[in-house]
Amino acid sequence: MGFGACFVFIAVLVQLDRAAAFDLAIIHAVQSAESAPLTSLAKSLSLVGSTQLAIVISLVVMGLLFLLLKHRVEIVLFLWVGLGSQVLNTLMKLWFRRERPDLHRMIEQAGFSFPSGHSMAAFSLYGVTAFLLWRHLRSRRERVVLILLVVFMTGGIGWSRIYLGVHYPSDVIGGYAVSGAWLMLSITLFQKYRESREKKNRNGKRI
Repeated sequence: MGFGACFVFIAVLVQLDRAAAFDLAIIHAVQSAESAPLTSLAKSLSLVGSTQLAIVISLVVMGLLFLLLKHRVEIVLFLWVGLGSQVLNTLMKLWFRRERPDLHRMIEQAGFSFPSGHSMAAFSLYGVTAFLLWRHLRSRRERVVLILLVVFMTGGIGWSRIYLGVHYPSDVIGGYAVSGAWLMLSITLFQKYRESREKKNRNGKRI
């Protein structure tokens, strides 16, 4: 609910062209720290968030779920979240048709700007991975490392898009918000399905 409300708020500001002051202030703050090491880091993180590497990471995670954890239903959730996020991003970009910033662009990127596809993919991919792996990690240290990794990768990819000049901050935040809403909805439906299946199995055993 919170993610959805956040996205609606940002989308209204973008549609009414009321996010400019916020966007420009953040862009200036981020790009004012420009340096060769940061540019190299930003390009690396942006590459990690690309479709090609997202597919590779997804295949690795699905292999882990199938071969090591013997989970098959979870693979359906993983694919549902990832593919749904991609479809939502495509539809929303065509709906809003926001042009990319043209202030200090360090790389070239085609397509519309809002919401950020990299941010949506990162939030969906690392978010659903964390959800699926969480209960298999027994120690608090492992879970802390998992959360820190998810936060770093998701936040870092969003930062890289602003730093490189191919997205407005509102694109990135909007991407996080809509992916968060989609992820929460998908997990809720998945949990209800799993509970229903477990209840059915228990009733079957009683009979």
